[in-house]
Amino acid sequence: MSGLVAFFFKRQWLVYTAAVLLRLALLVYGRWQDSNSPVKYTDIDYLVFTDAARYVSIGRSPYDRTTYRYTPLLAWLLYPTTWGGPWFEFGKCLFAFGDILTGFLIARSLMEQAGFSKERALKYASIWLLNPMVANISTRGSSEGLVVAMVVPILLQALRGRIWICGFLLGVAVHVKIYPFIYAAAVFWWLGPKSRNGVKTTESSPSKSSWPETILELVNRQRQALVTASALAFTLLNGVMFNAYGMPFIKHTYLYHFTRLDHRHNFSVYNTVLHLNSAYPSQASDLRVESLAFIPQLLLAVVVIPLICAKRDLAGTMLAQTFAFVTFNKVCTSQVSARLSSGFLAKPHGFSKGAESLDATNSCAGCDSAKHHHLYSILQTDHHALFTNNGRLEPAKPKQCNSHHNGAAQESILYSGEKQVW
Repeated sequence: MSGLVAFFFKRQWLVYTAAVLLRLALLVYGRWQDSNSPVKYTDIDYLVFTDAARYVSIGRSPYDRTTYRYTPLLAWLLYPTTWGGPWFEFGKCLFAFGDILTGFLIARSLMEQAGFSKERALKYASIWLLNPMVANISTRGSSEGLVVAMVVPILLQALRGRIWICGFLLGVAVHVKIYPFIYAAAVFWWLGPKSRNGVKTTESSPSKSSWPETILELVNRQRQALVTASALAFTLLNGVMFNAYGMPFIKHTYLYHFTRLDHRHNFSVYNTVLHLNSAYPSQASDLRVESLAFIPQLLLAVVVIPLICAKRDLAGTMLAQTFAFVTFNKVCTSQVSARLSSGFLAKPHGFSKGAESLDATNSCAGCDSAKHHHLYSILQTDHHALFTNNGRLEPAKPKQCNSHHNGAAQESILYSGEKQVW
């Protein structure tokens, strides 16, 4: 058996072929289940995406589709789904391609930045590529595969020193999904003069540095490049979308998420309070939890964790940021339970041994959300110590998160009242 495993991972094409075949099999099965079972394989969100694409195809705004809360870019990308027939699966194939690309980038980063052999890097990457839960997420029609395929290169390009590309990808990723903005703080701080290949060096004494020198260090050229590139990409994309769709774009893509509430199927730490507030709105406090929930979330993910960890280990910092962001998010819903082994997070040094025997695959399960999806991918690249010495981090196992939309289950108004079954 060990000989077959070694043979498999020595041939890169076998790993990627297996990953593609896994997703193709799930796509075929998904079409069958959608046609023969009352429980549909296709994610409800995918129906929202494709309906928005149909609106675009007839010259209307994607925001005419109730509950569409995304960038119009996503509806544009899914335009081929409007051609009917098998083309309805185009978006799922696109998202699955994002999965494959993410796995490739994980393997590449491990070879470039950690000095892993190709065989060993593929063992790590296969935890992502060959995980049926990860494949299930994209083939059901979740767009997170695309988001992760944009976020993982942010880390890789930063480690390569290609800051302009890193900043550009960051701006695009934040346009597509808001949450990657938290990584800007980590990369920005990591780019400081005390950082060398992600390892913290001796800090200069404040008494030996004048204020002008301190300010110049804070706004060095690399940081300027990061801010400029990300701001340009984000501003240009938003300018194009605002010009095309006006305030509905701003309202639904960004502002909505600051006021969004979901007291059903919500595994957020704030769920009980939100549920009680929805049940007894007259008794709810004027200082509502949804207005304050972002404070501990952003304080940890954007300020505390980057300041403490970024110069020590960029990949590990991004992992910790993601975990903190998910833990304190006010909306965290799920369709399928997911687990993330606390032991896997508690002892990252032991992961290298697990990679050799592939025992590490038993420590993870795919996660159905933008945040968990990226947490999972960063987990594969974070092979060394975020947690130094004998320090241990044993967070509670998070529930799987998957944004739902009220009313998303309604039948498509673009199908002349016919029930959509594929």
